[in-house]
Amino acid sequence: MTQPAVAVAGLRRDYGDRAALAGVDFTLATGESLLVLGPNGAGKTTLLRVLATLLRPTAGEVRVLGAALPDEAWKVRGRIGFLGHEALLYRDLSGRENLRFHARLHGMQADAAEGRIAALLTLVGMERRAGERVAELSAGMRQRLALCRCVLHEPELLLLDEPDSNLDAAGREVARELVGSARGRARVIVSHDPERFVGEAHHVLNLTVDGRAELSAGGIAAPNPKVAR
Repeated sequence: MTQPAVAVAGLRRDYGDRAALAGVDFTLATGESLLVLGPNGAGKTTLLRVLATLLRPTAGEVRVLGAALPDEAWKVRGRIGFLGHEALLYRDLSGRENLRFHARLHGMQADAAEGRIAALLTLVGMERRAGERVAELSAGMRQRLALCRCVLHEPELLLLDEPDSNLDAAGREVARELVGSARGRARVIVSHDPERFVGEAHHVLNLTVDGRAELSAGGIAAPNPKVAR
């Protein structure tokens, strides 16, 4: 059998005496999408950061693309695309310089990287503004560049925290083109707008402020939904 893209069992993450995540369980197959919902403070961003290898779990088992976290995190960091609240762009560099820097981080060959960068900038409508410093761009333009950064190295797993943030209607269509379900990648999506993504989610994970989680089927039928206790 093909190994799952993500397998989480009994995941717990504490901050001092407070449990941000308290026994989260789910499995995500290659090509599937998980929509993560919940109020502020329910641990949605914490979950993404654990899967992105940026936070260590306090307890439980987490496997991403076959690697056990945190011990084997080094095996998968280059295979993950992470879009967080922050754009992770250097404000004093231009958009194109930022993408070139990230291409080098991922070991992309220069010629291939230039072609990929040019294609992405054209797709998001930023080719004429890519030479400007990131600090001079609007929040929506920075989000378009962050989307480019997230998919630049063609990752197998996308971890997306509010991917439509700061985007107008045209920008949301750009986001759908870059990180939508049609691309065939496994995706974990955090959103405060469930109607936007539930129709293309195989599973929905509802988190509560006490760290608990309930897993159910999304708009795409998922077999045997279960509750994580």
